[in-house]
Amino acid sequence: MTGPDRSRPTGPVHDPTAATGPVHDPTAATGPVHDPTDATHPVRDATGPAPDLAPTGRGSGLAHEEAERAVEQALALVGGSSRRPSLRWEAPGEGLGGGPGGDPGDLTEALPEAPAPADRPGGRVRSSAPPPPPTLSWDRARAAAARAGRAGPPPTIRLPLDRALGHVLAEALGALTDLPSFDTSAMDGWAVAGPGPWAFGAGAGLLAGRGPATALPDGAAVRIATGARVPPDTTAVIRSEHAHADEAKGLLHARRPVVAGQDIRPRGQECRSGEQLVPAGTVVTPAVLGLAAAAGYDALPAVPRPRVDILVLGDELLGSGLPHDGLIRDALGPMLGPWLRALGAEVSGPRRLGDDAEALREALTGSDADLIVTTGGTASGPVDHVHSVLDALGAELLVDGAAVRPGHPMLLARLPVPGQSRGTPDGPYLVGLPGNPLAAVSGLLTLAEPLLAGLAGRPAQDAYRALVHAEVHGHPHDTRLVPVVHRAGRAGGRDHVAPLRYNGPAMLRGIAAADGLAVVPPGGVRSGTEVEILDLPWAPATPWTEGCFT
Repeated sequence: MTGPDRSRPTGPVHDPTAATGPVHDPTAATGPVHDPTDATHPVRDATGPAPDLAPTGRGSGLAHEEAERAVEQALALVGGSSRRPSLRWEAPGEGLGGGPGGDPGDLTEALPEAPAPADRPGGRVRSSAPPPPPTLSWDRARAAAARAGRAGPPPTIRLPLDRALGHVLAEALGALTDLPSFDTSAMDGWAVAGPGPWAFGAGAGLLAGRGPATALPDGAAVRIATGARVPPDTTAVIRSEHAHADEAKGLLHARRPVVAGQDIRPRGQECRSGEQLVPAGTVVTPAVLGLAAAAGYDALPAVPRPRVDILVLGDELLGSGLPHDGLIRDALGPMLGPWLRALGAEVSGPRRLGDDAEALREALTGSDADLIVTTGGTASGPVDHVHSVLDALGAELLVDGAAVRPGHPMLLARLPVPGQSRGTPDGPYLVGLPGNPLAAVSGLLTLAEPLLAGLAGRPAQDAYRALVHAEVHGHPHDTRLVPVVHRAGRAGGRDHVAPLRYNGPAMLRGIAAADGLAVVPPGGVRSGTEVEILDLPWAPATPWTEGCFT
């Protein structure tokens, strides 16, 4: 579901972005950035005290929350957690992660969930179900997605140059010939042999694309164009502006000293035949296409783009018009396709299924994609069917929740191929995104991006860190992903990132103005602290540029 999850507790909700005084910057946070999902750091209004954010009947106090967490972790250790029964779990070497269950749109930590009833819509409880997997930390969840994407060697196809743009090279490109393949002139001018002055005759001279010329005798000169083949025994090329041709006497004089080999591109200057030009895993850019053509390629060995299907869940979603009568616009359907294409995927148009378990099952079993992305339905509400449908299909859960805010109930699973009844599933992957928009973005960057990078053969991006210019409050136990914009340092200051407002799980205003997400560890960070940055796919390769929303 693309709106707020209907399974969360009810109670007063404070809008952390509402300002009662003048607002000078619609995006940049000028003070501490608070976590709208964290009750231990209440969001403060600019003109009044912090409201009570705890839902009715929840209880209060840090001691109460810690006691609940201790009970939940103890139950998980002995296999008696109150969380829902899980699908088969595989996370070798993973221990307990830190992070409570719950909905990313909740303003407080969620209470442990009660066991799902046997008549839960779309599924059933099996008494022999294994204990639920622990919630993975954010970095372990992301690493699990990266491992899944690189579980096997990617397939290879050959694409003509005009169709290879944006694909990833499946093999290294070696030079098929020397570049250049013969000595060529680097400038328009005169090819000369021996010492000057040089005698020359009439005529157009040597042009590019012509066959080999005869050897040039000492004391002779001939006009030559850029790219033309240099005659044998040529000493140098003299640029036109550095020479004086005496037409009356038929003699050429140099205006500057002549150095042997000047303005000649010797054969093999750029590369020798067989030399590696670019490694496997390189994204085919226009420049790579040009290099491949120069080296003699007509087609390139490439990894096919992963095919992605998008399934939008939720009866409350509208495809057009204004929200009304409890219905809201689908924000994720229009956003996910372009986002996934920017990650190198081939994406079909989004399908809206509503809250229909059988329609979801049919869509999953009928898909021929490499990855299926669902929106909503990953929590434990009465119409959240993703877990039960995956369970019925025999899917394998690789990630079932991550200790990150927003986006806690994200998941990664692998489906069996049609007709597969036993063994480890080896069908398409499924990334289940929470329904809240910014929570869905969190799931995209945590699970879908590293998974697609592996499936497409792209090398993993090197993490980098940047100074953050503001105090950013964190969740007490989970990682936070906060929209930021890069800013260049002024007056000798260092380049940095600034956190943006409107960063609640149901908001897109902040991420629309961002060029990255800051990875904020549990507990938050002080101003001037370095944090890891996740670039958005459309962010510039050099991040230190002034954003247009600052």
